[in-house]
Order: sequence, then structure tokens, then C-alpha cells
Amino acid sequence: MQSDDFGFGTQIRKSPYFDATVRWGAQGFSVYNHMYIPRDFGDPVQNFWNLVNDAILCDVAVERQVEITGPDAAKFVQMLTPRDLSTMGVGQCKYILITNADGGLLNDPILLRLAENHFWISLADSDILLWAQGVAIHSGLDVSICEPDVSPLQLQGPKSGEIMRALFGDSIMDLKYYWLREVDLDGIPLIVSRTGWSSELGYELYLRDSAHGDALWERIMAAGLPFGLKPGHTSSIRRIEGGMLSYHADADIHTNPFELGFDRLVNLDMEADFIGKAALRKIKENGVTRTQIGLIIDGEPLKGPNTTFWAIKVGEDTIGKVTSAVYSPRLDQNIALAMVSVDHAQIGKEVEVVTRSGPVRATICERPFFDPKKKIAAA
Repeated sequence: MQSDDFGFGTQIRKSPYFDATVRWGAQGFSVYNHMYIPRDFGDPVQNFWNLVNDAILCDVAVERQVEITGPDAAKFVQMLTPRDLSTMGVGQCKYILITNADGGLLNDPILLRLAENHFWISLADSDILLWAQGVAIHSGLDVSICEPDVSPLQLQGPKSGEIMRALFGDSIMDLKYYWLREVDLDGIPLIVSRTGWSSELGYELYLRDSAHGDALWERIMAAGLPFGLKPGHTSSIRRIEGGMLSYHADADIHTNPFELGFDRLVNLDMEADFIGKAALRKIKENGVTRTQIGLIIDGEPLKGPNTTFWAIKVGEDTIGKVTSAVYSPRLDQNIALAMVSVDHAQIGKEVEVVTRSGPVRATICERPFFDPKKKIAAA
């Protein structure tokens, strides 16, 4: 299959790795942040096992960067998020939430601090570049905001560390979880971080010059083949096992952090002001009416993830919706993330889920479903 066989027109951007992913077997793409992302390298269950047993390389250039620089960069970034960034060091990464004036979630990106006044916001699927530029106009702060020529890859799985050692030498093994390092791979400029969207040991390699995209992909694959590295795509199975959000599915502009159990990412007591602070204080005082829960869904293994929200019912009453569901071959269960009324969010409670095949029984459970303390990724 040729790369030109995929296309919706020039309004959808192609990543620097697009041609390489097609060469290595990408059979289907979806669109994320106005860019193609590979979503099909064959059997998604095999992709899951490749990830949890060895390693996969994923084109995630769709995680576009919002670059914020200038004398007031740190103050401006704090304005965007309810997470307290006062102790964030240069070289550190943090998972943050970006909220609007109503406390609604606009994005749940990774924030990278490259220098005292140099930040990247590595985005989930929404137009935060436009939001940040709009906020800056009347902020009175001295900042510059742009989308740089930066395109990340994810190298994820238990063998990813050894592959990184083969690429960069022993020194890369000192890189701590949620920290970054500037490196050069034979003239290819990179930022490398111990992060990823897999709940496994993993790294992200942020290419800083798209001209090297093809060469970087091939270089990593060549280094990784002795360790069983396979081309792959972000695994819905593994991220749902790990309870990781997919923006627009598990959360959106109408979802607030407290509904997701993200109290730790909201500091209402810090002196710094941020967008949504008053609204979030009011939400916390009043309490939420719905909350995210995990579900074990009975029945035959699901053939793939849900493509619509499935109603959750108790008797004749609809109490919520399934946002992300999939069959986990490791757990041998259908697992799901869901949003339900707090009145029904009791662990062990049985409910009914209206799937595409009809109503089935399900049980409310804790989430994440696997490695809840993130010991694998943080090791």
C-alpha cells in the first residue's frame, strides 16, 4: 500500500513519520489534532502483547506542542492549569489539566519545562494553541506562544529501556520517571522524556526537526529489532487497563476534575490565580453529581472498543454512560471506564449496560484495572 492511498485532502496533516509507518505496515489511520495517526498495524490484541511483553514504536506526532517562552512564561503557564507548578524544576514533566472559566476540562496534556522560561504543552486532542494565544492577548503578560517543529514518537514496553541504551548509551538509564533530557542522535536533535500513554515503562522522543523523521524512525527500529521491537499504535486495551483518559471519550469541556477523581491536580489554596479557580472552588463546595468508575461487563469478549456511548441503567433509570470499553486478553474480562451518578457509584453494585448487542449485566469496580500504583511505568 502506498502512502497516497490514505487521504482526506491537504487539510489533514501528515507527520514526519507517515511514510515510514506505511512502509512498516500501517493499514489504517484516524485523525487527531488535525493530523493522521496510525491506528491499525494488524491485530490490536497482538499489538497489546507486543507492548506488554517487548516494545512498540508509535507515531504520536499528533501530540502537538504549544511552546510558551518569554519573561512571564512560568506565570502564564500557571494561569492555564489548576495544578500547582511552584515546585516544578527545569527538566521536569508534569501531567496537568487545562480548565476553562467554568472548571470544564479543555485538555489533559503533559507539561515539559525545558528551561526557566521555556515550556512545551504536549497536547491531547483539542486546539489549546488557539486557547493559549487567546488567553495571552489580554493577560498583560510578556509571552510568545507558537507551535514549534516538534514531533514525538513513543517507545513503550519493558524492553524500551534496553533499546534506549542501545541508542544513547548507559547514561540514558539515569533518566527518571517524568523527567526530560536534551540529546543528539548523530545530528538528530531530540528531547527525550520518561513519559508515555501506555502505563508501561516508556520513553517519548521529541524530534526537533521534521526533516529527520524518516531517518529517526528507521534508526530506532534498527536498534530495537534485536529486542523484539515492533511498529505499533497506542493500545486502547492497555490504556483502559491503566485507567488513562482519552479526551473527547472519557472527558470533555463539560467534565470537571473532581468528577474524574483528580483532586490532587487541583490546588485551590495556592496564591496563584488560574482560569476556573472560582468555579472549581464552588464545585468542590457543592460536591459533584456524577463520578468516573470502572466496570466489568459480562458476556462474550468485545470485538473492539465501543464507538458510541453505551447507556448504563438500573431498572428503568439511566444512571450514566460507558465512555471507553474493551476486552482485556490479560484479565480475560470486558473492562470499561464510565461516568455515573454518585448515588449509584458503589463498588460491587450490579448495573445493566446497553451494548451494541443489547443489554448485559455489569459490575462497578475500582480502576485502574491493572497495576494501579503505576509501578511498571515508574520503575
